[in-house]
Amino acid sequence: MTQLQHPIGSPFSAASTATDVVRSTDLTGRKAIVTGGHSGIGLETVRILAGAGAEVLVPARDPERAKAALRGIARVQVEQLDLTDASSITDFGQRVTSSGMAVDLLINSAGIMATPQSRDAEGHESQFATNHLGHFRLTASLWPALVRSGNCRVVSVSSRGHQIAGVDFDDIDFWTRPYDKWVAYGQSKTANALFAMELDKRGQASGVRAFSLHPGQVLTALARHLSEEEIAGFDARDEQGELRVDPSRGMKTVPQAAATSVWAATSPLLEGMGGVYLEDCEVASINDTEAGRKGVAYWAADPDLAERLWLVSEEMTGVSVG
Repeated sequence: MTQLQHPIGSPFSAASTATDVVRSTDLTGRKAIVTGGHSGIGLETVRILAGAGAEVLVPARDPERAKAALRGIARVQVEQLDLTDASSITDFGQRVTSSGMAVDLLINSAGIMATPQSRDAEGHESQFATNHLGHFRLTASLWPALVRSGNCRVVSVSSRGHQIAGVDFDDIDFWTRPYDKWVAYGQSKTANALFAMELDKRGQASGVRAFSLHPGQVLTALARHLSEEEIAGFDARDEQGELRVDPSRGMKTVPQAAATSVWAATSPLLEGMGGVYLEDCEVASINDTEAGRKGVAYWAADPDLAERLWLVSEEMTGVSVG
């Protein structure tokens, strides 16, 4: 599968915005679900998809807060969902599937980053539980609705942070190794990429294709657990304290950061493809040498590791697709 990790000639770039990539796209009649769709990159993704004609469902742990953030955007609904609560995910999936809705686009954009150590109700490390297991459960719960589309794309928002660490299958939940918030984040983002890879393999016969991506570096609420010193270490602000925008270095505005998610969900160039990691509105190359640079690490594009993670995730959650 890794041989698919090479550019395909996209007309867009790191500087392209989400508006740019849908300028000639009509999504009328398409149904989308966007987790994390009430803030940051997710909110911009919802705004652009709805503006192109899609009907968008935004699941949120705090529906009233989400409704306030989304006010004024047409064709958007909000539903209750807590990605760290298995029963909440099951309930949401049942509401969607029993409605007869066909889901054409599932964009798994919600996530947490570099959090203090904590665990979900089942004892799983919180970043892995939220960023990966929550979306694994959600995809499984929505499976009948995804298949009903006949041409569904599942988009997992990973990060260049996956280059920090692969999945430690001997101690995913940090029971014996010392907790490191960045290693835990990197592991969860690698899991996002491997999940998309294996989901695509298992789903394509049913009309479900999957992609993962790095959106770019942008200071949103995702960074709420970072200190000012840590933010300074990312060179995120210029000498005047303003957010630095330099797409060539991965530093983007929110509209630029949402572009690859929207491109993954809508681009005709990706028809017949899946299971690949995207960056800057393009299929990324393998980067085996240096963290923090463009490309996908080999451990996030390995089909054997993708299948292994899938089986472990089935054991952890008791759910699967199909």
